[in-house]
Amino acid sequence: MTIWEYLLLFLSVMIGGGVGLFLNYRNDNILRHLLSFSGAYILGITVLHMMPGVFSRETPQTSLWILAGFFVQLLLEQLSKGVEHGHIHAHSGAKFGFAFQIMVGLSLHAFLEGLPLSNHELIHPASHNHNQEVNHLLFGIILHKAPAAFALAVLLLQSGFSKSFIIGSTIIFALMSPLGAFSASLFDPNLVIFNNLIALVVGSFLHISTTILFEADDRNQHRISWQKMLVIVAGIGASLLTMH
Repeated sequence: MTIWEYLLLFLSVMIGGGVGLFLNYRNDNILRHLLSFSGAYILGITVLHMMPGVFSRETPQTSLWILAGFFVQLLLEQLSKGVEHGHIHAHSGAKFGFAFQIMVGLSLHAFLEGLPLSNHELIHPASHNHNQEVNHLLFGIILHKAPAAFALAVLLLQSGFSKSFIIGSTIIFALMSPLGAFSASLFDPNLVIFNNLIALVVGSFLHISTTILFEADDRNQHRISWQKMLVIVAGIGASLLTMH
């Protein structure tokens, strides 16, 4: 990754959090449409690029690592309270332990998201334009993280935390994915352990994207509005455009 990609990843979170903190504007419809697009896009990138990459190498238990990633994300959501999906469940007079729990879940989630952004030949080894591959995934992660940062800021603000505390929490959240990408860059891309880590992220992405799409169901009535359907189709279509 270039320094500009690191900065873009960091700033997307800071901007999303800043909008939530200083405007305190909450429009669930806009937020859910943006999340629906990002969920569909991440699902497409995961299936079209990341899964072929991890299965193209003869490494043991790849499928088990994908399942593990799915359930790791399930556990992380017990800590983060679904903030990465745009959930905002404020707790009046919430204590530090509440914020700490959410930050642990979100930070681990963000760190995992950053791992595939380095040594990206594992994402799609058949590709000859690896830099373009990274940009596709980076775009999907940014679309996912900006509304998550917005939801985090609004949640903490409505729970009674100070603005300085919220800014500090947002900075920590913003640093985690770049830190994951940098940590992954230290690995030898031929190592089995790194391929298994990417498989773990694949499982996590599958959980995140499908959960977002399941929540696109309007009020659990087993129907999706035509607006949300168009947004989801657009997200999948955008991921298909990344194939070459």
